[in-house]
Amino acid sequence: MKKLVSTIVTTSAAAAGLLFAGVLNANADSTYTVKSGDSVWAIAQKFNTTINHVETTNNIKGHYILPGQKLSIKTSSTSSDNNTSSTTSNTTSSSASTTSSSSTSNTTATTTSTSSTDSTTSSYTGSNLKSYVLSQMQSRTGVSASTWNTIITRESNWQPYVRNSSSGAYGLFQNMHISSGSVEEQVNAAVALYEAQGMAAWAL
Repeated sequence: MKKLVSTIVTTSAAAAGLLFAGVLNANADSTYTVKSGDSVWAIAQKFNTTINHVETTNNIKGHYILPGQKLSIKTSSTSSDNNTSSTTSNTTSSSASTTSSSSTSNTTATTTSTSSTDSTTSSYTGSNLKSYVLSQMQSRTGVSASTWNTIITRESNWQPYVRNSSSGAYGLFQNMHISSGSVEEQVNAAVALYEAQGMAAWAL
């Protein structure tokens, strides 16, 4: 009898230890080092969180980040969710399991399709200028891609490094507040300008 009680206590302690470890993992922080071409939006997508969360946690203003900058991002472990899903799957009927499998397959297909689309617009490759810039501007400002296309066509005719010799305005958006910068930096600067002045910055 004593041996049985001892075994139960030992097993309970081990289970409590695993639960405690799961809680610690769920509340773990992740540190991300900003790379050239990164944006707050892209980093938020990478960690499945929001732009507001990343900026609030790291005291970022105007979406402005620099290569080499270290960002603290809260992450949550999905192991406990996976365990719950596994347990649920084992206790459901055969028909329910089939339905769950079908739903998971559809979700995976949708996620794969979305990831494929995001991969062409979340980073600038040199050959996806329009799709990258328009997708970034629309998602980060809420202004339609067609409106930004009209502005950029009018301002620079999609020449990313053109400079106005008389006014000094630079880049795709002919921004007066920057004098150089990559396509990614121009997008970040345009978003910051929009947040400060709205469409009035481009006389709209």
